[in-house]
Amino acid sequence: MAIHTRSRIYNLRTNINTREIIKTSRLVSNYTGMPVQPNKAVVGANAFAHEAGIHQDGMLKHASTFEIMTPDTVGLTQSRLVLGKHSGRHALKTRLQELGYTIEGDALNQVFARFKDLADAKKTVTDADLEALIADEFEGPEEIFSLVDIQVTCGTMGMPTATIKMQNAQGEELVHAAVGTGPVDASFRAVDALIKAPNQLIEYSVHSVTEGIDALGEVTVRIAPTGDGQHSFGGYGADDDIIVASVKAYLAAVNRMVAVMGLGGHKPEGEVATVGVKTG
Repeated sequence: MAIHTRSRIYNLRTNINTREIIKTSRLVSNYTGMPVQPNKAVVGANAFAHEAGIHQDGMLKHASTFEIMTPDTVGLTQSRLVLGKHSGRHALKTRLQELGYTIEGDALNQVFARFKDLADAKKTVTDADLEALIADEFEGPEEIFSLVDIQVTCGTMGMPTATIKMQNAQGEELVHAAVGTGPVDASFRAVDALIKAPNQLIEYSVHSVTEGIDALGEVTVRIAPTGDGQHSFGGYGADDDIIVASVKAYLAAVNRMVAVMGLGGHKPEGEVATVGVKTG
């Protein structure tokens, strides 16, 4: 973007489509499991945000006062459509096309179903929400193991318990219940017990896509195979339920690890079992 913005000074040019920078950054973030910090130049959430009064006044008078590049040159768009629970499939398709996603047929129906669920939970669905849905739905790894259902019990009394139902590549349904120090720990333990791919959780990050109590939650995780200090695998998940998003992210990372390292196995009878909690 420095070369693009100051091409006359550098007397250089590239063939890079700068309008794909934001989308590419988010794609890399989802694959690596490393979120982009809000104050990151060009691609951060605050890169084109202005709160100070003097900045806002300057922006209203002339945008170039505080922005040497415009948001649209890096692919950051502002929606002209307000999408909510009454929005139809055509409005969603149009907005996705404006964001650079061409989705048709069954794929559109799949996104529309997720969109309606999200719209029922919150008043307005933003561009950031839509991009998070697309990333969660289509930009994940090959699903060797896929999540079918999850049920979690937690609170101040009793032990946090998670029951996970998954499906393997052969279409078999696997069910396991586990307890942990919290609902996320219990869920991860249940996944581990089913897939049997020993690993160590290196990073676990949760953040909201937008503001508000009804915001869509994004989770990124990074894991490494047990005893392997050279490889690590990232996963990404998005959902209005943060526990579900956590399991999606963890399962995405485990799927990548299983695909690359050739790990993983399960009890063919799909028995339900409970594992204990490590203390200390």
